Amino acid sequence: MHCPFCCEHDTKVIDSRLVADGQQTRRRRECQACGERFTTFESAELVMPRIVKQDGTREPFNEDKLIAGIHRALEKRPVSIDKVEHSVNQITHKLRTLGEREVKSLVIGEFVMNELRQLDKVAYVRFASVYRSFQDVDEFRQEIERISTQVAEKTQEEE
Repeated sequence: MHCPFCCEHDTKVIDSRLVADGQQTRRRRECQACGERFTTFESAELVMPRIVKQDGTREPFNEDKLIAGIHRALEKRPVSIDKVEHSVNQITHKLRTLGEREVKSLVIGEFVMNELRQLDKVAYVRFASVYRSFQDVDEFRQEIERISTQVAEKTQEEE
């Protein structure tokens, strides 16, 4: 690390600490040439994959679009902001851990549906209706019946 005061390349670390819940390392440094002290912050650079849309076009991952889609599905539903943020973090974490340079938008859609299924069943059906392009009421009914069956099975397992 070069000194921001004299541009010398020889600096030494005086102190290191984890900050931002362990997501960054704060280092206090001292220049060996001029004796000035300064602080640096180090964090891992995690590159998000590019998104391959259904029409074949590619675009950078946009967390704002992800959040907007989830908020649209959850509109007027009793779900806290904290739970939404947690779900967004879960989805972005899953995308990073895939280790792929490109991910199909369908994969993200499935991640969103899984999170919405846990957050709010109504929001899940809203999102699924757009995502899966439901054409009529019967498709809605089938999805609702499928959810009801899953909820009943989960309740029986817990008893």
